[in-house]
Amino acid sequence: MGISRDSRHKRSHTGAKRAQIRKKRKFELGRQAANTKIGSKRIHAIRVRGGNIKFRALRLDAGNFSWGTQATTRKARIVKVMYNASNNELVRTNTLVKGAIVEVDAVPFRQWYESHFALPLGRKKAAATDAPATEELIKGGSNHLVRKFESRRKDAEVEPALADQFVAGRVLARLSSRPGQSGRADGYILEGKELEFYLRKIRSRKA
Repeated sequence: MGISRDSRHKRSHTGAKRAQIRKKRKFELGRQAANTKIGSKRIHAIRVRGGNIKFRALRLDAGNFSWGTQATTRKARIVKVMYNASNNELVRTNTLVKGAIVEVDAVPFRQWYESHFALPLGRKKAAATDAPATEELIKGGSNHLVRKFESRRKDAEVEPALADQFVAGRVLARLSSRPGQSGRADGYILEGKELEFYLRKIRSRKA
C-alpha cells in the first residue's frame, strides 16, 4: 500500500466514515521522507509531476549560510544538529530539515571578518596578546587603505553572544532551505532575540 496524500480515506468532521467512491490517483501519491543525514554529499534526482526534477539530498555536509547583519554569505561545514522544534528524534539522529538549528564551522566567517575589517574576532584572551595589533594588520598600507578600514569599522560591532560562539569556533544557524526538495542545506546565522530564544531552548533541553 503506497503513501497517499488524499483526504478521502479520513473521517468527516462529525466522525462518520466516508464511502470509498474511487481508487487512488497518480496525482495523490506521496513519497518517502528524505531523512537527510550529515555526511559526504549524496543527492538523487527524482522526476516529479509535470516532468520537473526534485533533488533528494540523502547526505549533506555543508551549505551556504548568510550573516545578516554583515550582509555576507559563506559556505560552511555543518557540524551537528542542535535543536528541532518539531521532534527531538531528529536531533538525536542528526537529521537535516527546514527550520532545524545546526552548529556550523565559524572559520569562513571569521576569516572574512578579519580581512574585511582588519580586526580580530573570536580570539581567546590568552592568544589576544600574541595576535597582531589592529594597526599592524594594515601596516604598510596606503593612507587610502587606512581610511577605507576606518570607515568600514563603523559596522564592525558583533553582539557578545555571537562573539562567544566565534571563540568556540562554531556558530548556531537555522536551515531555511528544504534538503529533501532542493538538495541543499542553506540557512542563516542566528542573531539578536532569535539567538537568545534558541540558546534558552538548547539549555533547557540539556538540563
